Amino acid sequence: MTGSLIGIFLTAIFIENFVLNQILGLCPFIGVSSRTESAVGMGISVTFVMVMAGVATWGVQNLVLVPYSLEYLQTVSFILIIAALVQFVEMVIKKLAPALYKALGVFLPLITTNCAVLGVALINVRRNYGLLESSFHALGGGLGFMLALVIMSGIRERLAISEVPVAMRGAPIAFITAGLLATAFMGLSGLI
Repeated sequence: MTGSLIGIFLTAIFIENFVLNQILGLCPFIGVSSRTESAVGMGISVTFVMVMAGVATWGVQNLVLVPYSLEYLQTVSFILIIAALVQFVEMVIKKLAPALYKALGVFLPLITTNCAVLGVALINVRRNYGLLESSFHALGGGLGFMLALVIMSGIRERLAISEVPVAMRGAPIAFITAGLLATAFMGLSGLI
């Protein structure tokens, strides 16, 4: 059991990385990855929301939706759970770290519609994970998201002081960099 949990965790971080392999959550990935401080803050926020959403959606799925044959409400209920969690995270960050709250700007409320957060909940259900497996998958997914953000922010900070051709500045070089990162992470496929 422990080996499979570690496998689920490591696979979610490196092999099935939501951003670089499954192409989910690109909006905050490109929007917040220009500064490492913002990337770390967003990564921690998304990781927290992913873990809480993984646990909460597992409970709703297995204790409410399945027993009462309400599986058709799965997506709507999952989105409502995620929205509530994001509101909680937003209030905490606004109170405890106003500078980070301002730096994250519009991207913090956008965690509600971050398809990576909804993706982790739906993948947990599709793979029929138990509570512990769902938690490990969500934690690995969040840490993988943060890893991708931090790597990308480090590269983008370096690119900001480099001589990049005018036509490649901004989004073009960011997408090329993301593609190269995704290619590098694809090289990890089959290791676990």
